[in-house]
Amino acid sequence: MPTTDLIADLEWRGLLKQCSDLEALKESLKTQQTFYCGFDPTADSLHIGNLLPLMALRRVQEHGHKAIAIVGGGTGLIGDPSGKANERTLNTPETVAEFVKRIEVQIRSILIPEQTIIEDNASWICKLSAVELLRDVGKNFTIAWMLAKESVSARLESGISFTEFTYMILQSYDFVVLNERHGCTVQIGGSDQWGNMTAGIDLVRKMRGQQTYVVTFPLITTSSGKKFGKSEAGAIWMDATKTSPYAFYQFWVNSEDPDVPRFLRQFTLLSHEEIEAVEAEHNARPELRSGHKRLAAEVTRMVHGEDELQKVILASQALFGGADLATADVGTLIEATASAPSTEVDLASIPQIADLLVTLGLATSKGDAGRLMKGGGFYINNAQVAAGATPTLTPENFLGGRLCILRKGKKSYATVRVAGV
Repeated sequence: MPTTDLIADLEWRGLLKQCSDLEALKESLKTQQTFYCGFDPTADSLHIGNLLPLMALRRVQEHGHKAIAIVGGGTGLIGDPSGKANERTLNTPETVAEFVKRIEVQIRSILIPEQTIIEDNASWICKLSAVELLRDVGKNFTIAWMLAKESVSARLESGISFTEFTYMILQSYDFVVLNERHGCTVQIGGSDQWGNMTAGIDLVRKMRGQQTYVVTFPLITTSSGKKFGKSEAGAIWMDATKTSPYAFYQFWVNSEDPDVPRFLRQFTLLSHEEIEAVEAEHNARPELRSGHKRLAAEVTRMVHGEDELQKVILASQALFGGADLATADVGTLIEATASAPSTEVDLASIPQIADLLVTLGLATSKGDAGRLMKGGGFYINNAQVAAGATPTLTPENFLGGRLCILRKGKKSYATVRVAGV
């Protein structure tokens, strides 16, 4: 059953920035409504910046309303000027179509299937002739009105092509089509989309005679002002081949302390009560980082599944908690140690450990390596080497026949990998 608590829930979670007619929208939510949000296929994967609108759509569904996700195979051929300083590089129709297929799979993995409709706006935009677009749709817009919209006005000085200038018209037409096909009455999106979205309200009113609404959520930054969704390695993608589940988990677990309560509300499916309990524990014992771990676990599970989450947790425990590395997934361990010093060897001629320690920077010289091993502060795959021993590496030391981890003390480690594997 639809609930009218949706707006209060979005507000509590920090997912409500603007609403075109809040009181009227609240009244409409007494019956089931259909919301939509658009995702332009500018890459072959969504990134975690796209996760916020997906979570807003999921909250819509949790409150008994329907959700439409548009993957913009049509608008993606044009390029949205909103928030962009320069013209977007245009991809070929074939590339965009492939991006659409991949992104649809990711959207379905987050939303509730029986309450989800996914549309590709290429199915109507690409069928419009130039005359139809100008005569039937474009006549409802005035140049002065469009120039006043921030998505356009912000680009006038640096330059905006006619192609991107028309993006607002195409996005507005999406709302008309969805209203006609699915009775869609609410569009949601980032606050930088406010101008395009309110243009859609006007177009639906002019072409369909229907009252519709738009709701925006805030653009997310970290507490230190950094752009959300970026790491030193670049964007954090939802595709496991672009950002490994381990790196994905680490992004969330390394969130700045003040951001954890906010991200728990915005990016997880936990209830109000569950989040408040996690927040209380997080505030009472911050050194345990329980809030960070719960946040990372919930988002990783949602995007990558329980099996991948458990591999990540086990690898983390094995690396940093001293557990038996033989129990961890080797592929995840390789991802987890990707930034560590590394060298490759041939199993038929494995160098002496002292030479490896110098090569890997864990020792300054062979003498230093010898002292390390004699002092008992040296580990092979988390197993401490007895003080005074002079160990050698054998093929049996390589986990899965691929990887051996050498560690000095508690935190300094490096990897030895089998060449060609």
